[in-house]
Amino acid sequence: MKKVILAGYMGSGKSATAQILQQITGFELINLDRLIEQKAGLSVNDIFKKKGEMYFRKLEHESLKDCLVLDQNAILDLGGGTPCYYNNMKLILASDTISFYLKTSIATLQSRLDREHFSRPLLKNCSSLELTEFIAKHLFERRPYYEMCNHTVTTDDKSPALIADAIASILREEGVIPVS
Repeated sequence: MKKVILAGYMGSGKSATAQILQQITGFELINLDRLIEQKAGLSVNDIFKKKGEMYFRKLEHESLKDCLVLDQNAILDLGGGTPCYYNNMKLILASDTISFYLKTSIATLQSRLDREHFSRPLLKNCSSLELTEFIAKHLFERRPYYEMCNHTVTTDDKSPALIADAIASILREEGVIPVS
């Protein structure tokens, strides 16, 4: 069964796009962070606070492995760091997946995350001024992993609906979903 993977930095539009893509494809939608929260009985913020990032990354890795072997078509909405830890991208690429990097500029990420960065564990201690530098540093480190995805879709100046349509078009071209 095919897994559609959405990867990209936090604020790139993965979750909003995944919800629309689920409506288009009819595939099961799995938000990896929500799945981890269910398994741990804690919010992502609380996991980071009480158990630490490495504990979270281990849960994330195990949850990803479980999702990749599910016997159903699914859209996997990954956390921003998921591709970058353990051998997660290698696992994704070796599975029956089609992966998409939702590429977003630093300026767009800054604009989107500035409104909500205090609710995100990795950003909660950043001031608005530090946010741009933090995003730039992280993107520099994470981009090589994101770019391993099968496809790249630029999200700047695009609504989640337009991004989902672009992904659905590729899924149709590759025979993953029927041409409507």
